[in-house]
Amino acid sequence: MPALAITNFNIVLSVLGGWISLFGLVSYLCKESYYMSEAFISLLVGVAFSPRAANFIRPLAYADYDPIALQEITLAFSRLVLGVQLVLAGVQLPSRYLHQQWRPLSMLLGPIMFMMWIATSLLVWALIPSFGPNGMGFLKALVIGSCVTPTDPVLSNVIVKGRFADHNVPKELQRIIVAESGANDGLGYPFLFFALYLIKYMGHDYPGDGAGAGRAMALWFCETWVYTIILSIVYGAAVGWIAKELLHWAEERKFVDRESFLVFAISLALFITGTCGMIGSDDVLACFIAGNVFTWDDWFRLETLDDSLQPTIDMLLNVTIFMWYGAVCPWEMFLRNGVGVQIYRLIVLGILVLLLRRLPWVFIAHKIPWGRKVIPQIEGAKQAIFVGFFGPVGVSAIFYLYITLEFLRGMDGPDGKPREDVKDLAETVTVVVWFMAICSVVVHGLSIPVGKLGVHLPRTLSKGLKSGAASPSRSVILPDSRRSSGGPLPSFNIGDRVNSFITGMRPGWVRPAERRTHDEHGHDAERHGEAAEDSQQGIPLTRPFYRTGGTIIRNPPASGTGAVESEAQGVAAVGDVEGPSQSQSRPDTTSANSSNTTLDDGRRGRGVSATPAAREAAASKSHSRAPGRSIRFPDDNSQGVGSAPTLVGENTASIKH
Repeated sequence: MPALAITNFNIVLSVLGGWISLFGLVSYLCKESYYMSEAFISLLVGVAFSPRAANFIRPLAYADYDPIALQEITLAFSRLVLGVQLVLAGVQLPSRYLHQQWRPLSMLLGPIMFMMWIATSLLVWALIPSFGPNGMGFLKALVIGSCVTPTDPVLSNVIVKGRFADHNVPKELQRIIVAESGANDGLGYPFLFFALYLIKYMGHDYPGDGAGAGRAMALWFCETWVYTIILSIVYGAAVGWIAKELLHWAEERKFVDRESFLVFAISLALFITGTCGMIGSDDVLACFIAGNVFTWDDWFRLETLDDSLQPTIDMLLNVTIFMWYGAVCPWEMFLRNGVGVQIYRLIVLGILVLLLRRLPWVFIAHKIPWGRKVIPQIEGAKQAIFVGFFGPVGVSAIFYLYITLEFLRGMDGPDGKPREDVKDLAETVTVVVWFMAICSVVVHGLSIPVGKLGVHLPRTLSKGLKSGAASPSRSVILPDSRRSSGGPLPSFNIGDRVNSFITGMRPGWVRPAERRTHDEHGHDAERHGEAAEDSQQGIPLTRPFYRTGGTIIRNPPASGTGAVESEAQGVAAVGDVEGPSQSQSRPDTTSANSSNTTLDDGRRGRGVSATPAAREAAASKSHSRAPGRSIRFPDDNSQGVGSAPTLVGENTASIKH
């Protein structure tokens, strides 16, 4: 008998696959129309599916209810995403980019990154009460500051990719942002281990030989700078160069197929992440260096420029990692924790860090004369503010958080208990870094759509207020002199779907009469409030009205000869709109190309450059009229109006009264 298998594996596959499929249905709408970050949306979905809500994603159960194992899983997942992202970031940079742009990168990765670290640490030291005013408290603050100093390459995609970046961010500025976010992720190690080594070897409970700061600085220089940073740069450059030459050799001999060629950068990222992890070096920095050296001659980048495989892998990793973060984030610790960090302190700290961590230093560097020469990609104050604000905190911060927790576990005493001077550091770092990352995902994920709304909403409201002040009743009543003998005309509501362009008042361009009785008109006036009073005064029309598609609305003539005269008046009127000289010198016939352009523009609502009769005459040269394509609009008078306008080139049906 069949049995249900509701296992964790099946649930995860169902939830992950279902969400990615549903998000794919509206992904263009969310990212390109509303400019919303996929990281922010996936984070919310992860919270909704977490044990605190729907309980479909159970991270602690996957780790056999071991918090240490859960931390190791999150660290490994973050390493994987960063490794792939940074190889792709290095690949998309032009040839020899790191060599050519070493001056602006030195400024961004040197003084500016250092000031980001110090400014963040000072804010943390001032607002976290458990650290205290002593020097050890400031060292603990330096640990938190180093975790959130690197800018995240995953969240930076919202301003370097897509329609917003193409329309608003110059290409050179996009590239320098990508290069900075890729390089400073790996350069967070020196800042982090500077504070961790000092805490370990200068704490009052350190059971060593009392070497203190000297031993800490020796380890920091040898292990962090030489073994971690320099070795990773050399290793990444060597692997990237060898991979480039091997791929060239295989491609020249037709040994590699297209699929393997496209996925080569992804496999290179996996190889470097695994091997650097085994030797204990900086796999994040090695991946970025390898990706840029791999495209040192720009060959692979140009070959895969129009390929969609790499962006697809990028999207899958982004959606998955932020769903996981939404599920594993310690949300309850923001409200209740054992280190005395209240929620209002976290909110204030989050706001100040987002405003003061990076923006002032980028702006100051731009204002300094020699700073503008060093970073020429930032061309104005607005771009300096933009680059300074968009320094997101995301995957790299979580990565360094769990590196810190792993290091602190190695400082436990012989009895397995943490040292007295650092017993609260792990929980404090966890609360603050997670909150900073969540704040950055939310703020930087919503800043562009909110900014767009702030630009367009006042314009829309001002236009609505102006049009409301110009016509309080929001209706236009035709004057008595333009009414036909059949009875009064109804009001024309501004909300109707018509196209118009501003011009002077032309005789004969009015809305056609709808044959209605005086009783019906009185009922309509009563329904519109002031419509009856306005109809007595008569508000003159200041511009002609057109049906959707560009058809001119005319008065119904009194006789058949009037129809011909009305048609001639309409042609002369449009000729006056286009210009006296043009209307007088207009030839009777037009070429097929110009007539096609006029017809297309008319259909798209871009304006009317000729009357319907003129367009029909021009279109008849290039289109054959098929029977059944004439449209007579319901409000046209079949007895008094001339031939109804014809739409050429579209399959339409005849509309009868």
